[in-house]
Amino acid sequence: MSSGAAARVLGHGFYPEKLERRETWLERTARRPALWVERLNAQRGAGRFAAFIRRTNLFAARYQGRSLEALRAEAALLRPLLRRDGFTDALVAQCFAIVRETAGLTIGKRHFDVQLAGGYVLLSGRIAEMETGEGKTLTATLAAATSALGGVPVHVVTVNDYLATRDAEEMGPLYQALGLSVGCVVQSKQPHERRAAYRCDITYCTNKDVTFDYLRDRLRLKGRPRALRHALEQVAGGTGEELTLRGLHFAIVDEVDSVLIDEARTPLILSGDTGDTGLERTHREALSLAGALERERDFVIEHHETSVRLLDAGKARLTELAAAMRGVWTGPNRREEMTRQALTALHLFHRDQHYLVEEGKVVIIDENTGRTMADRSWEKGLHQLIEVKEGCALSGQRETLARLSYQRFFRRYLRLSGMTGTAQEVAGELWSVYRLKVARIPTRLPVQRRYAPLQIFATAELKWAAVVEAILREHDKGRPVLVGTRSVEASERVSALLLDAGLKHRLLNARQDKEEADTVAHAGEPGVVTVATNMAGRGTDIKLTQKSLAAGGLHVIVTEMNDAGRIDRQLYGRCARQGDPGSTETFVSLEDELIIRYGTTARKFIGRALTDPRAGRLAFHLAQKRAERVHAMLRDEVLEMDDYLGDLLAFAGRAE
Repeated sequence: MSSGAAARVLGHGFYPEKLERRETWLERTARRPALWVERLNAQRGAGRFAAFIRRTNLFAARYQGRSLEALRAEAALLRPLLRRDGFTDALVAQCFAIVRETAGLTIGKRHFDVQLAGGYVLLSGRIAEMETGEGKTLTATLAAATSALGGVPVHVVTVNDYLATRDAEEMGPLYQALGLSVGCVVQSKQPHERRAAYRCDITYCTNKDVTFDYLRDRLRLKGRPRALRHALEQVAGGTGEELTLRGLHFAIVDEVDSVLIDEARTPLILSGDTGDTGLERTHREALSLAGALERERDFVIEHHETSVRLLDAGKARLTELAAAMRGVWTGPNRREEMTRQALTALHLFHRDQHYLVEEGKVVIIDENTGRTMADRSWEKGLHQLIEVKEGCALSGQRETLARLSYQRFFRRYLRLSGMTGTAQEVAGELWSVYRLKVARIPTRLPVQRRYAPLQIFATAELKWAAVVEAILREHDKGRPVLVGTRSVEASERVSALLLDAGLKHRLLNARQDKEEADTVAHAGEPGVVTVATNMAGRGTDIKLTQKSLAAGGLHVIVTEMNDAGRIDRQLYGRCARQGDPGSTETFVSLEDELIIRYGTTARKFIGRALTDPRAGRLAFHLAQKRAERVHAMLRDEVLEMDDYLGDLLAFAGRAE
């Protein structure tokens, strides 16, 4: 869609979003060979962007030495041309040159040529795969500013409040110098503040905030979000003025694989309090019944530790135990469903891995970011069951008001793009679900990262001992060390071992997420050891001192392979950025969660893992691939269920 068309839609005061189109089975089958071609195209070099970069540099030469007032005047002259002609290469190159020179004067950062290429990819509605540390935050300003000057509002979507706030504040002076307004939406913002932020030319927001704000708008419109119906609401004096968003125009998604892939396994559910506070006894009874059942005899945990299935013996035992009970326990279906949820709370959700208990409340930990989600709760009574399990005060039972998957939400943007350091592994899914192509952007300087061989241990205890030894070794060299763990529990175990060894260090996990900025700011200093959950600090830059560089740069220690190789690559990418020296090594054990849950297809190699390094590497590689396939299947199931429920609700005339 051209910027001119988008501007015409805006001119009518509508709520623009893209109509969804279902892909047929024949189309899905026919596109598969094309995915391989797209992957090959994504790996082509900088030659694709050379002509555009040359053109931009020619314009930049014209604008060098100009004042901010002069550059703003030039940007103002481009506004009507962008609205009329759209994002042609000539106009975009001119606009990029103005943005580049303005950035140098306002925030002291002038875009490199590789960032011009990245901005070009974003504006064209694709995914820019840029090596970590290549400056994706600054790259996004090129596409965001150009789009906004063309009359198309932009949502720059990030993964947490800290990054949204930081990026809006740091990049704000650049946008404002160009005559553009900048807003920021985070969890603490009130409705009127959110509306004001979304009415800015460029809005920085988190993926969860923008999706929930959209769901609230859907409820206000009673399931009628389309442009014509919105216009009718306004004419009729309806709820149009109360809407938070003004449509889904253009989204630039940072860490796009995390948002569109990793977090897409769980639909977002907007819920309300039912007002029923008399359920505590029922939840206690459910946990009591579940505790009386025996694993493997009465129930099994299947689908790679993600669901519980009651066996016939368990159902019979449940009937026997509930014989003298009343209420919900008299009906077999309700009884079995409540008990399954209680078994899930007992066996599948673990403290310091899936949730924290803070000030007497159960707080969910986001699996993908390692951060807490204080305003979120699990549905169907699961949250209350975990509260009872942990001895916390019971919160009110929640009922679902609206639900939507990330897949369906982000496909509704008129224009969608993103950036990440790791997209190739999921390029096929990004294309099939979102119609997003991946373009790999070359690095500005050669990567100097050194990889140590994978180290495999028989037990977790032996692995942790080796991890501590490696930390002490690198610390003695004067190098900064970053230790990545999969869970809060694991990070605190490493911390305890380091305390026993008498080594000072910094800890960054869901308990210390408010200290993230300060922790990351010091993580590149000589001899500093930082222990963090794998995703903590993602999107931030660990700046190294000259002394740290001279000692060999940042050393990254991975203490457990993740379910997706992309996440491991993100952690490796914390070191050796922008041509700096750096190294990484990975420690695993045969007791790691990855092998226990997904190692069934690699059993013949696991037996030789300790004696044959090649067999060990293959065993963990196969387990990781199996995990990636399972998660892809779960995302497909979420999308299929979302489509199914959407059809039912649409037929009934209700909101999602």
